[in-house]
Amino acid sequence: MRTGLDHAGGVGPGGDPTRGAMSGLRALVRVAGFGRPVTGRLMLAVAAGVAASGAAIGLTATSAWLVSRAAERPPVLYLMVAVTAVRAFGISRGALRYGERLASHDAAFRVLSRLRGGVYARLERLAPAGLAEFRSGDLLSRLVDDVDGLADLWLRLLLPYLVAGIAAAGAVALIWFLVPAAALVLTATLLFVAFLVPVFTSNLANRGERRIAGARGELAAATLEILTGAPELLVAGAAEARLEEMAAIDRRLAGAEARTAAGSGLGSLLSGLATGVAVWLGLLAGIAAVRAGSVGGVALAVVVLTPIAVHESVAGLVPASQHLPGLAAMARRLLDVVSRPDPVAEPAIPEPLPQGPYGLRCRGLQARYRSDGPDALVLPDVDVRPGDRLLVTGPSGSGKSTFAAVLVRFLEPSSGSVELVGSDSSIDIRRLSGDDVRRVVCLCAQDPHIFDTSVAENVRLARPEATNEEVRAALAAAQLDGWIDSLPDGLSTLVGERGARLSGGQRQRLSLARALLTDAPIIVFDEPTEHLDEATASTLAADLLAATAGRAIVMITHRPELIDSATWTARVDLRGSGPEA
Repeated sequence: MRTGLDHAGGVGPGGDPTRGAMSGLRALVRVAGFGRPVTGRLMLAVAAGVAASGAAIGLTATSAWLVSRAAERPPVLYLMVAVTAVRAFGISRGALRYGERLASHDAAFRVLSRLRGGVYARLERLAPAGLAEFRSGDLLSRLVDDVDGLADLWLRLLLPYLVAGIAAAGAVALIWFLVPAAALVLTATLLFVAFLVPVFTSNLANRGERRIAGARGELAAATLEILTGAPELLVAGAAEARLEEMAAIDRRLAGAEARTAAGSGLGSLLSGLATGVAVWLGLLAGIAAVRAGSVGGVALAVVVLTPIAVHESVAGLVPASQHLPGLAAMARRLLDVVSRPDPVAEPAIPEPLPQGPYGLRCRGLQARYRSDGPDALVLPDVDVRPGDRLLVTGPSGSGKSTFAAVLVRFLEPSSGSVELVGSDSSIDIRRLSGDDVRRVVCLCAQDPHIFDTSVAENVRLARPEATNEEVRAALAAAQLDGWIDSLPDGLSTLVGERGARLSGGQRQRLSLARALLTDAPIIVFDEPTEHLDEATASTLAADLLAATAGRAIVMITHRPELIDSATWTARVDLRGSGPEA
């Protein structure tokens, strides 16, 4: 599935994510491409915005003409058209502005929906191996705050410039028709506000904007780390130091925001000065034109007051331009995640699964997490036939969890192969879709994630359509039925965040119940006895094997002494002893 975020050249791991403005602009252009399907709605918002700005300018110009003409005391009928126009402009301005806000936000939210969906679809292909380099808090900030913040690309940058540019061009044409010299002055001041003022304020605002996104990510990561590790930090007496580190990050964020605010204030000051220059120089040019007889005295008020309305519509460009570096930083941070190479290359046309029952055949298998890194796994040749039980042992860091990741297509082998062996044929798992592989090979991780919901919903994650009876049967096979019966709310009992209300053994058994609910013929247990005492670990291991009778089992552990060796068909020691019958 192509998401539109694949291979965002120039900002991935092979490049430097801080290469400057050009890299940020390229990232913004790529993100802006998500707005193509709603171009019609964006153009409707631009049209409504131009009409609203035109109504505001028309209100000021018509009011100026009406006041000046009324001072000459003409018959009241001479003023009725202008009076009607003033009312029409005044009423329509609010309605058109509301229409612009409605259309622009509708378009922006639709674009964000597509962007968010594309990001999540991309993450599904990257997780978990492709995201290992990111801290969870920073990753959350990138994928929530940065994605949401990119709405400003359309709402506060592109739309204001398009609306202001078109409306200002119409106003300059009106003033040019009356006093060309005043129109030239107005054009110069508008260009100054739209393009030169952002340059003057960039040293203050832009540097702050570029730092804000990164500081927010650091603050989110530090906050999450303190919240999740609070008990350990308090016991070790390190809480104060970590809080001070978080406070330092917060001070950096506040400083960056203050710098941005200072730049915005300077921009507003320069914009106000430009408005004054346009009014006074326009007045002088208008007076000269009146004296020369090229324009009437009544029109002089239009020439003088119209620049105020025009500059009011263009004044929003100063803060709009100051969003550019922040948006570029957000786009770079987001694309730095989603443009990383796939840890697994899905086949263009996946082949169908062979007929069961299933086994596995590994030949010359090696794997690494980075193309330029060392091998994290070197596995001797091994076969797992239907119903076999393979014990994989080795010290920490020998590649046991890497082997599990390869078997479920979370990681691509760097050499060698893993074949899924059926009754009629065998096929390299790289020619199968990852979802098909994981329907056959189920992984019970060493630290299963338990969601903050009920027991039933945590187990039903493996098969959402499963009934309560099927869930209870899976829990009974995992030796949790007695515990369930003792709970006040049974299957509806909430387990707390990350399973805080469960013991380590209960969390592992809950993970086993998930695996049993899938009916997967091959189950990979990655360190299921980790963090458990010896008695609990031995009991759990025996129950795991009893519950999975008839299935092919790959048990990965560095504590083989806790498991009866007579139960294994074969054994692999990743320190190099090879398979043992």
